[in-house]
Amino acid sequence: MKMDAKVYVAVNASFDEDGRMIPKLLVWEDGTKYPIDKVTNICQAAAMKAGGQGDRYTIYVNGIQSYLFFERSTNLTGNVIGRWFVERREI
Repeated sequence: MKMDAKVYVAVNASFDEDGRMIPKLLVWEDGTKYPIDKVTNICQAAAMKAGGQGDRYTIYVNGIQSYLFFERSTNLTGNVIGRWFVERREI
């Protein structure tokens, strides 16, 4: 059974004094919480495996580099500004 490569996740984030949104913790689909050790880069990029694009955060979780994407909402009003996703790893 082929699983979708794009996995939407819950993320706790904070905003720095310049208004940058910084993810601090992500919650996987099974409810496991993963603290984000550090964010080393933020840029616009395509999700090559999952499709789509957004703000790509290069993050480290338990010392392992991964990418976390913020997909901005197209709605100009309301309180939903976007969703976070990761690309599912092949196992």
